[in-house]
Amino acid sequence: MTRRIGLLGGSFNPAHRAHRAMSLAAAAALGLDEVWWLVSPGNPLKPKAGMAPYAARLASARQLARRSIIRVSDIEQRLGTVYTADTLAKLTRRYPRHRFIWLMGEDTVAQFHQWKNWRQLAATVPIAVLSRPGYDDEARTARVSGWLRRFVRPGAQARDWTRWSAPAIVFLGLPPDRTSATQLRAADPFWHQRFARNTNGGSGVTLFAEHRRHLG
Repeated sequence: MTRRIGLLGGSFNPAHRAHRAMSLAAAAALGLDEVWWLVSPGNPLKPKAGMAPYAARLASARQLARRSIIRVSDIEQRLGTVYTADTLAKLTRRYPRHRFIWLMGEDTVAQFHQWKNWRQLAATVPIAVLSRPGYDDEARTARVSGWLRRFVRPGAQARDWTRWSAPAIVFLGLPPDRTSATQLRAADPFWHQRFARNTNGGSGVTLFAEHRRHLG
C-alpha cells in the first residue's frame, strides 16, 4: 500500500515539543499518513561537544512520539549513512511504493547549501520548509533559496505534493513554537542522564524492523 511519508531528520539533542508540534502540523497540511523522525548518529555540521549519546537522543525522540503518527527510526545508524542525500537514495530504493517528502525547519535552510550533494537531495524528493519563529527572513534570503526559488509551489497546493516532480519546495506557515534544543540543554545540560538506564523503552514501533512492515 502506498503511504505518504514525511521525513524529519536531526540530532534530536534532545527531542522537544516543537519537533512534535511541527511534525503534526506538517502532517495535517500535507495530508501525511506518517512522519518518520530519522535520528542522526552524527551531524557533520554540528560539533561533537555537547552531543548526547545516540541512545539517549533516540530514547528522547521515542518518548515525544508516543500516541501519534510519528515513527522514530534508527535507520541511518543501521544503513551506515552519514549524509541525508545518501539516506534518501537508499530509502527511495528500499520503499519504492511510498511517497516521501523531506521536512526541514526554516532554521536549517541557511545551511542547506553546505549539505553534501544538496542539489541531488532536492532532486530526489519534494521539500517542505516548516516555519520557525525568527527564521523566516533568513530562510528566504539564504544562498540556497536563489536556486530553489524557481521550484517553489504555492502553500495552498501543499496537499498535492505527490503530483509534483522534484525539485519542488513548499513553505508551510505553522503555529509558532520557540522551544529549542539549545535552550533546553542550557537549562538542563545533563538531560540525557534521565534516559541512561532505559534506552530501550518507548513506543515500541520505532526501529528499522517496523519499516519493513510497510513494504507490502
